[in-house]
Amino acid sequence: MSDLLLDVSNLTAELGNSERPVRVCDGVGFSIRRGETLALLGESGCGKSMTALTLMRLLPLSGRITGGSVKLDDTELLDLTEREMRGVRGGRMAMIFQEPQTSLNPVLKVGDQIAEAVRLHQRLGKAEVAERVVELLRAVGIPDPARRAGEFPHQLSGGMKQRVMIAMALAGDPELLIADEPTTALDVTIQAQVLQLLKGLQAQTGMAVLLITHDLGVVAETADRLAVMYAGQIVEEASVDAFFAAPAHPYSRKLLESVPSAGKRRGELAVIPGRVPPLDQSFSGCRFADRCSQVMPACREAPIAWFQPNPGQQVRCLLWAEGPAHFRERNTSAVVGAVEPSLGSAQPETAAGALAAAGDTAKAKAKASGATRLEATAASAPARSSTEPAADRQTLLATAGLQVHFPIQRGLFRSTVGHVKAVDGVDLRLQAGQTLALVGESGCGKTTVGKAILRLELPTGGQVRYNGVDLASIRAGQMRRYRKDLQIIFQDPFASMNPRMLVGEIVGEGLQALGLEKGRAARRRRVAALLEQVGIGEQAMNRYPHEFSGGQRQRICIARALAVEPKLIVCDEPTSALDVSVQAQILNLLKRLQDELGLSYLFITHDISVVAYLAHEVAVMYLGRIVEQGAAAEVLDEPRHPYTRALLSAVPMMDKAERRQIIRLEGDMPSPAAPPTGCHFHPRCPQAIAECALAYPQPVQLSKTHSARCLRLEV
Repeated sequence: MSDLLLDVSNLTAELGNSERPVRVCDGVGFSIRRGETLALLGESGCGKSMTALTLMRLLPLSGRITGGSVKLDDTELLDLTEREMRGVRGGRMAMIFQEPQTSLNPVLKVGDQIAEAVRLHQRLGKAEVAERVVELLRAVGIPDPARRAGEFPHQLSGGMKQRVMIAMALAGDPELLIADEPTTALDVTIQAQVLQLLKGLQAQTGMAVLLITHDLGVVAETADRLAVMYAGQIVEEASVDAFFAAPAHPYSRKLLESVPSAGKRRGELAVIPGRVPPLDQSFSGCRFADRCSQVMPACREAPIAWFQPNPGQQVRCLLWAEGPAHFRERNTSAVVGAVEPSLGSAQPETAAGALAAAGDTAKAKAKASGATRLEATAASAPARSSTEPAADRQTLLATAGLQVHFPIQRGLFRSTVGHVKAVDGVDLRLQAGQTLALVGESGCGKTTVGKAILRLELPTGGQVRYNGVDLASIRAGQMRRYRKDLQIIFQDPFASMNPRMLVGEIVGEGLQALGLEKGRAARRRRVAALLEQVGIGEQAMNRYPHEFSGGQRQRICIARALAVEPKLIVCDEPTSALDVSVQAQILNLLKRLQDELGLSYLFITHDISVVAYLAHEVAVMYLGRIVEQGAAAEVLDEPRHPYTRALLSAVPMMDKAERRQIIRLEGDMPSPAAPPTGCHFHPRCPQAIAECALAYPQPVQLSKTHSARCLRLEV
């Protein structure tokens, strides 16, 4: 039997009409060996998911495969009839789709959905099918699988739904599993469990995996090899070790330099200017040329051939045309730009140093290009030298014992039989001009805290003191005067905007509602200035939200929040669904605005790399309560609470030296409707003792700024 399982060569697929087709795959080629994991990287719109659908022959009705070859072992998949392909699809070759909630049938029990896949690919009796369903659920780590098989998708957590999707994909014992962003919407702890599950299944069955993702940490820890895709074409292919040691393509380097980290706090993150070009055009040269800092005239003249910088690594880039020695010599003398660092640095970590060393260049570029006031200010602003919060700053916002309990009502007369304790005694303090990051798993109450501070959810108890005024106790009419100072950026920018309103109306709505700009002409001038400030431009005023990319829509939401000149902005997962390149633009923008306007942020997220880059202080939340808080460096570098340690250990890291041994947490987070007695974390805590179940621990002061709630702490 050959070691080669999948061999794809010159695969081309199109969508739309034949006069101007969208070529989502254009001469794509790669191979996967048995038991190997190949990661497919790239920004949204590069064609990663469409490549996977092409391999499965699941293109939309307007799609067609126009050329190439896809061989699974000795079978040419493109020659099979649809009837024959059904035997392969879900059997020898299976796929986990990106969004489990939309991939599962909401009116069928999860056991029935898995059973359907089992019956299609295995000839088993009714009793044997039921046994196989339970066996699959147990294999993917779902507790009490017999009971869970009888539940509907909405009764499962996001991590469990993703596990059900994996179980369905494994029902046919596939030789190849295609995983399309299998962990994008999951917390780091659940993500670690899913990735470990896939690794374990690979080791047991010898299954190969095609992993589609934009999380470089996941790639570094999971994949054996990777392929970087840009505008429908693969531009680099290498082993994971070779790629992270020295990425060869300018696009690959920019992706790495865009990843936030604590080491890059002194400067702005590298960004990739522009967007992925539309795929309904004919390309004459390098597709990355318009966004590349080292583009040459020859790059635009003819298709780029493959070059080999190192053994086992190949790249489509003319910088390597004369060999690795000439490349290194050429780039040693290259000028390092402020946001376009030289390609000569081999390690991605050197991007931060290049940015810090190029401050003067940034100022000169901002002046020469006629940059906006915001950009020029950011270029000349002093860099923050520490992750420590400033001790002399004024406290802008403080919560004390904040509670938000939702009643559980049942029966004909809707009697209250209990409460969901979403937030149960939260104490936070946010200083003016600082960023407080609130982290924790989904369902712990982070977003509810943000909404309660803004009175979008009414607090059940406790205080929310803003500049000395308790917002939790004032009347709704009195709250109106504080709306100007307190704003929010929602997680999903598209869902938070009225699709029937123009961008100019959306951004200016707050000005009109609060009576800050009463004249239409004055509002339009203010909105135009705001859109310029966030880098969208005045021309966006007369367009609708659907005409923009995800990153651009998030900038519009930032402009809307800034319109009323707030002092505090609650940022609810503002970068969770964005590519690393777009995420870098948003983080740079938020950081610039804070430096220029003195804004304070309550930053709600589960992305620890974003926290390390942006936050001054960190609060870790579990089941409605804060378990640890302190300066960012203290919490991230020396976590003391067992939950914080488990959370940080699960974060995938690109650098092997920074990886921690993953601390496994058993089971799922308990329901806030019936929290455990004592410490809420003790049923899952690897260090729990009997006393942990008796009473909730009091805070232990570890330093002037660092505290945690745990009985096992040693000060």
